Amino acid sequence: MAPVSTLSFKCALVTGGSGGLGKAMAESLIKKGKKVLLAGRSEDKLASAAKELGAAGYYVLDTGKVDAIPSFLDKVLADHPDLDCLINNAGVQRPFQVLGPDYSFDLAQADQEVDINIRGPMHLSILLVQRHFSKLDGGAVIMNVSSVLGLNPFSVINPNYNGTKAWLHMFTTNLRTQLRDAGTKIKVVEIVPPSVGTDLHRDRTDPDDNKKEKGAKALTVDEFMADVEEGWKTDLDTVSAGMGKDLVQKWDETFGSMYKEATDK
Repeated sequence: MAPVSTLSFKCALVTGGSGGLGKAMAESLIKKGKKVLLAGRSEDKLASAAKELGAAGYYVLDTGKVDAIPSFLDKVLADHPDLDCLINNAGVQRPFQVLGPDYSFDLAQADQEVDINIRGPMHLSILLVQRHFSKLDGGAVIMNVSSVLGLNPFSVINPNYNGTKAWLHMFTTNLRTQLRDAGTKIKVVEIVPPSVGTDLHRDRTDPDDNKKEKGAKALTVDEFMADVEEGWKTDLDTVSAGMGKDLVQKWDETFGSMYKEATDK
């Protein structure tokens, strides 16, 4: 049974939806006529974004606190049983250096980053598949937002973040194969952003070092979304933007056929 197409869903839940790439994706989907729910840690920001975008609702959730996810999903599904898309966008990026000189390696903060970037998407994805998505006659869509740094960890200042995004890439790849082999109608998409001028670098000594006005080789949010929307439209399994498209292609050329051959056996 073939998965549904990327934009076939009716109602999406976007984590980290009150700002940055999450808000941009939510806005794009709402303009396409989709019903969108926002989730995030700040109720004030969520309320403001939901009002601005015309979102169908918002929910406070820290994705790193996975014990809260089952009851969170109970509430969302009771309110919106038509939910058929999850966009795992929430994430944090923190600079860590083992021996300095610019940053410390705070293990507690590193653990929190792992919880938000890994455990949150894993729990949300698996619980929704098991409890809801696999039972929908019309199918469902899961989109996981990884990073080019999960394919090539060239930002050495972010060793923990790079590792979490590499994990998410591998998890997404295997989840897609498992759901395909199980005969579900669940489409699994990986979105692989390059550097984009958001507030992701808020914990750096220069939080604006990913902005074009500071000389960074980064996309604007609008440039990023133009490529993402094209990837959605053409139903790609892996969607990237800017220089990320070339990196994704090189990764697939190097490992894609090997993976397909191994998993087809």
